[in-house]
Amino acid sequence: MSGQILLLSGPSGSGKSTLLSKLMSEFDNIYFSISSTTRAIRDGEKEGVNYYYISEEEFKNDIKEGKFLEWACVHKNYYGTSLKPVQAALEEGKIVIFDIDVQGFHLAKKIYNDIITSVFVTTKDRNELKKRLKSRGTDSDEVIENRLFNAATEMGHIDEYDYIIINEDLQKSYESLKAIFQSIGVRSDNYDINAVVENWNVC
Repeated sequence: MSGQILLLSGPSGSGKSTLLSKLMSEFDNIYFSISSTTRAIRDGEKEGVNYYYISEEEFKNDIKEGKFLEWACVHKNYYGTSLKPVQAALEEGKIVIFDIDVQGFHLAKKIYNDIITSVFVTTKDRNELKKRLKSRGTDSDEVIENRLFNAATEMGHIDEYDYIIINEDLQKSYESLKAIFQSIGVRSDNYDINAVVENWNVC
């Protein structure tokens, strides 16, 4: 069986990280793709757990050397997914999880389109998203407005995703994500179809 990719996108504050934390605490055989970023570390975050925090100079050098599967500039900060560990995890048959924006989704599809299951996570409306962003207490009003502007742009791409989760109730949203995750394991492209048919025909 080959590896697969579960890719989540959605506005900052929609609850993607919380949903993924619950998923990874319940299931094994998962590789969570940790992105590199040039943004400052936030309270409660850890190097090598949430992100790899690097300088803009180092990030741009890695771009030149082709080290990223995808990268994008979001809210004036760079984010990128390293290619080598992703490929290694796929070769081991793991489900690789991406938490990336719409730009990254488009780039990842160019390389791994056939093995990506994509999910867009969002709030029920703009006001709820604004409320959540304010409650985090980590961003200025200007940054929040910028995030809301970008969220509106991202919402214009939801029809490109395989699934949509409107995250109003955390447990219900998690059950939806869990069902999507479990369905990945029985996709037909996980199997050598010829071998399955040959085994079935053995008398």
